[in-house]
Amino acid sequence: MTDFIVHSVAGSPYGRAVLATLVEKGASYRFAPVAPGGNRQEPHVSRHPFGRVPVLEHDGYMLYETQAILRYLDRVLPDPALTPADPKAAGRMDQVMNICDWYLFQGVNNVIGFHRVVRPRLMGLAPDEAAIAEAMPKAHVVFNELSRLLGGGSYFAGDKPTLADILVAPQLGFLAETPEWAPLTEASPNLASWLHRMEARPSFKATTWERVAELAKAA
Repeated sequence: MTDFIVHSVAGSPYGRAVLATLVEKGASYRFAPVAPGGNRQEPHVSRHPFGRVPVLEHDGYMLYETQAILRYLDRVLPDPALTPADPKAAGRMDQVMNICDWYLFQGVNNVIGFHRVVRPRLMGLAPDEAAIAEAMPKAHVVFNELSRLLGGGSYFAGDKPTLADILVAPQLGFLAETPEWAPLTEASPNLASWLHRMEARPSFKATTWERVAELAKAA
């Protein structure tokens, strides 16, 4: 099968979810780096009119929106399956994926992760402490709910990782690098254990920010 091409910014948690899925599937791929800020310029806006990452290219087929990409990969690369066969488990997977996009990223990681990680590392700017403090109440709600849904299970939708785990882990991985991680996980230690389990997987070891940055330099 023709290689998959992933257009993304090194360090993007959404880009990492796509790369980790490809590694889980044992698929070959090429990382096509998008420079920070280049996502809103040509040629990237021709691939993604809303100027975001990642974009998947496969046999001339372009696809954006991370959830759509992950589900596409699970269809064209069905082994190992990353969507549960059981409808209730699949429903839980879908629910967690939407929590990730609408509540964990929006208003939490795109504030805390941005100000604590992206802004200092890529822009050389100090974090906005007021913005972080304002995001913390929502962050606690999100963490509490994810912790409740995970419960005592190994993964969000069963005893094996699904697309939900692969989508959420890069987001929490970002937040684990911040001082806010300790208070956020104080009441939800199962999330910290779950993240440790996910980051021990070969797919996540192969897709750290540092490893993807190396791919970008070699591209």
